[in-house]
Amino acid sequence: MSQVLRLKKSNCQNCYKCIRHCPVKAIRFSGGQAHIIDEECILCGTCFVVCPQNAKEIVDDREAIKVMLQDDAPVYVSMAPSFVANYNVGIESIDEAVRKLGFAGAEETAIGATIVKREYDKMVDAGDEECMISSCCHAVNLLIQKHYPDLLNRLIDIASPMQAHALDIKRRHPDAKVVFIGPCVAKKDEALQYDDIVDGTLTFEDLSRWLEDEGIELTRSMKFRNDSKTRIFPTSGGILKSMEKRNPDVKYLVVDGVENCMAALEDIRKGGDGKLFIEMSACAGSCMNGPVMEKYNSHPVAEYMAIAQYAGMEDFPVEQPDLNQIRKGFEVIKMDSIKPPEREIQATLRRMGKYTPADELNCGTCGYETCRDKAIAVIQGKAEIGMCLPYMRNKAEDMSNIMFDSTPNGIIVVNERMEIQQINPAACKILNVRMPSDVKGEQVVTLLEPKPFIDAMEGGRQIFLCLYLAEYDRYVEETVLYDKKYSMLI
Repeated sequence: MSQVLRLKKSNCQNCYKCIRHCPVKAIRFSGGQAHIIDEECILCGTCFVVCPQNAKEIVDDREAIKVMLQDDAPVYVSMAPSFVANYNVGIESIDEAVRKLGFAGAEETAIGATIVKREYDKMVDAGDEECMISSCCHAVNLLIQKHYPDLLNRLIDIASPMQAHALDIKRRHPDAKVVFIGPCVAKKDEALQYDDIVDGTLTFEDLSRWLEDEGIELTRSMKFRNDSKTRIFPTSGGILKSMEKRNPDVKYLVVDGVENCMAALEDIRKGGDGKLFIEMSACAGSCMNGPVMEKYNSHPVAEYMAIAQYAGMEDFPVEQPDLNQIRKGFEVIKMDSIKPPEREIQATLRRMGKYTPADELNCGTCGYETCRDKAIAVIQGKAEIGMCLPYMRNKAEDMSNIMFDSTPNGIIVVNERMEIQQINPAACKILNVRMPSDVKGEQVVTLLEPKPFIDAMEGGRQIFLCLYLAEYDRYVEETVLYDKKYSMLI
């Protein structure tokens, strides 16, 4: 999977946003860098979308495909149905443009979706299965293969529309090669896993850059055809909208977004199934909100309308292959991570400053839901102790408190309202204060003349003076500093 999604090391800034958003926590932090854990990653692309530093990048295969185009074999483009929302043009415009790049032509992956949804209808009509999960989304397939292997029998063993379309193209053009273009990261991995079906993949972004480099502009045209029902596939519920749904005993459910998919899978695992067909997509909003679309061109209403208006009411006129030609086997993908023993978890929690359950704030700033989850990640080598913000803050405060408490200089910290926020032991001794709590929150005038503090705040400069404190019968040198960042006077 490192061939598909990778880290640009120089850009990672320890913000932990990727681990906070990663639904399966397939991110490891080491040496201040975020690393993708290939064996756990489901290639949903969330880390790519949310990274504020653009430290995650999808591998660009343009050069490999340019080499492919130099061969004698014709190379066809299978264009993901969400292209109409990304480019706002019809397939004819895409076909014209890619031919200028050297391709033999472009067709819609929605043709393959017609083949797939027909098989789904046959399975639903047969009613032999209690719970069926669509297999179009490779990220969902990986989620089940890696994290819910006991539910693998629920996954329909039918090829994805990308694969079905590639097989159909190669049936009609036996010597051809097929390149899929879409908004998805996971499709790149699917193509690599089944490299005898799809020969290469690009993202919409890759194609746009290629066209721009060659000075090719898309013709603004869009021709409607009624026999194009599965163009609706990339929308939420698009699979169900294209199916016939003839069996009254089967219920239908749409689940999108990885977290929602995981919740549904947990429910199925507990027995919450029945005669049910589930359309499951890793992206919230389905493929029209794939990682590339979401990051660079996210307009959900406009995108949905573009796709819905482009889709017809009848099926594409495509020859349905024999079922065995489009069957797809799924195997369990084993992960190496083992849950550590309780004694190690407790020892790590103590290293994080979590000595009692009350210390476990579960704030989530490190990216993990609970301090316990974070401790397990530390043991597994996926996280570092320093990722805990409360721990690092307490550590920093402990160091500053040592200096604050041990210095012989008296220190008083007040806010802009001249209220005492902190007072150190030396200041308490100088000013005959019994305990810091006796004066915290009180006006500084209860201890000292406030004018130097006011002058420092209003003038924005340091104030130095030497004064005699008659009530304490001693001279003191007074320095007042104003910190604008924290609105503190010291």
